[in-house]
Amino acid sequence: MIREAAAADYPAVAAVLTAANPRHPVSVEALEASAKKTRQHPKGLHLAQWVAEQNGEIVGFAGVAQWAGSFHPDRYHVQLAVPPQLTRQGIGTRLAQTVQQHLQTRNAREVQAGAYEDAPQAVQFLERLGFREVAREFDNVLTLSEYQPDRWGKHRQLPPGYRLLTLEKFKAEQGEDAALNAFLTVFNEARADEPRTTPAQPYTLDEIRVYTTHPSALPHGIVLVVTDSGEVAALSELWRDLTDPTRLNTGLTGTARHHRRRGLALAAKLAGLELARQHGARTVWTSNASTNVPMLAINTHLGFKPEPAFIEMQWGSVD
Repeated sequence: MIREAAAADYPAVAAVLTAANPRHPVSVEALEASAKKTRQHPKGLHLAQWVAEQNGEIVGFAGVAQWAGSFHPDRYHVQLAVPPQLTRQGIGTRLAQTVQQHLQTRNAREVQAGAYEDAPQAVQFLERLGFREVAREFDNVLTLSEYQPDRWGKHRQLPPGYRLLTLEKFKAEQGEDAALNAFLTVFNEARADEPRTTPAQPYTLDEIRVYTTHPSALPHGIVLVVTDSGEVAALSELWRDLTDPTRLNTGLTGTARHHRRRGLALAAKLAGLELARQHGARTVWTSNASTNVPMLAINTHLGFKPEPAFIEMQWGSVD
């Protein structure tokens, strides 16, 4: 039976999503925060979720959502998950049919989905539905016990006129709104210049406020490079993993356009890794597009090791 998902289903949904993709376990808290953010977003973002039940047990999940960061009124993102021991029983097919019917009522013109390269049956399933590969993204994992910070000592030194501090300390200095606005400028520039399959929509001040107070936010986990005049020149983010206290996840790392090629983002990233060590983390995870050659090279030199690629797939187009 396929039915609409309710908040009470989230513990079972989190278990299904984690079983389907154990490299990225999902918590109930993260599901609740994501649903709340989407439903309350001022752009009126769409969210629909379903579960598959067998004998009263939830055995599959499907979701359709619009993302603020890549919003287009006719673009949707789909997630579909069935635990590996329950595949090839028609559960995914029935969920996909429900999703397709829903998207038809929405007159969707573009649908984004994806699967990992070490799950070829999932890739083939999407291909049969008419999806095509548009990009690949790699998880990279650094085991902090193998990290050698002494090799990077000179790279932690900033040019004159710059200093390192956390977003929390920057807010204490500048006031919350002024600090977030300065952070927002470089955040939007860095996102816009990242290799991506859909154009990055700029965040607003209200959106960045929600972003930086997500349940996975790590106190002092966003490291900034700031000029003497109070401008944010570069940033590197670390986030808690809500299912594993020994793991941290890297968010955005980037530099404002007119401050690039001075090693600022690398210095911020190295400061973040030192914070991770102090935090007691065992691993740091990051994700990079296969076309983001400079960042992949930096991560490789730092000791990050690649996981199987996530294959981004697309049906239709809004272009």
